Amino acid sequence: MIAHTPTGGPRMPNPTGRPFPFWKMHGAGNDFVVAETDRLDISDEAWGAFAIEICDRHQGVGADGLILVQPSKAADRKMRIFNADGSDGEMCVNGIRCFTKFCLDRVLVAAPDGRVLVETGPGLIPTVATRGPDGLVTHVRVEAAVPDLDPRASGVMIDRPAPVLDFEVTTKDAAGTSTQRVALVSMGNPHAVQFIDGSPKDYPLERIGPQMEHHPAFKHRTNYEVVRVLDRSHIEMRVWERGVGETQACGSGACAVMVAARTRGQADDDVQVSLPGGTLRIQWGGKGPVILTGPAAFVFESEWPQ
Repeated sequence: MIAHTPTGGPRMPNPTGRPFPFWKMHGAGNDFVVAETDRLDISDEAWGAFAIEICDRHQGVGADGLILVQPSKAADRKMRIFNADGSDGEMCVNGIRCFTKFCLDRVLVAAPDGRVLVETGPGLIPTVATRGPDGLVTHVRVEAAVPDLDPRASGVMIDRPAPVLDFEVTTKDAAGTSTQRVALVSMGNPHAVQFIDGSPKDYPLERIGPQMEHHPAFKHRTNYEVVRVLDRSHIEMRVWERGVGETQACGSGACAVMVAARTRGQADDDVQVSLPGGTLRIQWGGKGPVILTGPAAFVFESEWPQ
């Protein structure tokens, strides 16, 4: 085990008051600090402040978010996620895959069939893990949320019937004024999906992303995806995550992108979504929950001091 000893200026106290063991994990490059805790008495404010520190890539461990594995009366375990800026992550499908691997590889949940029921803020999420020859989890299938195409579910307070696939948002900065036309999809968290003709890697996401996230049109801020449909079974995308910035992958974002593309008549029911960190398989037949399958990986384990 690696002992992490921060140095330098003032440090946010570990809210548990005792050594804090954790795993560093990632799902298609979307990385997390994952830890088990039974401390239900600690406030969200304290956990959020700790997330800011431990997720810092220069003076902390470095991660897109902090995931807490907690007891649950309704499921096998409860997942809480805090973004790198300390805000509530609400829903994170890449995080759920890492959560499932953590629970099974550490035998917190006895599930020979690989099935784990996860309690999240938006609801109960069933997952099914695939194990490798060594018995450790390699991939996880997640039955994600039922998509909500009502604009109000994405925090956009307009009186238009669903689906809204062409919501206009005007952004302005030193480079000028531009209009982004986005599809609004909620996967338990808000997404604004923009379809473009060129390659997402050439899109100025680092400039437009922050403006979209914080645009006043979105009551609760938003995740923002730029997307190119390559064919009916293959989509490529980049994502600006609310509370984090650009990430290598976003599971709920990939689900939202597939839902938007299928609703626009551009995608079939089974799609490969390519992101900078890897490829995810997304399945949705137009009704019910979206199914996502992708990798979950262990990086290292360590301990944050009390």
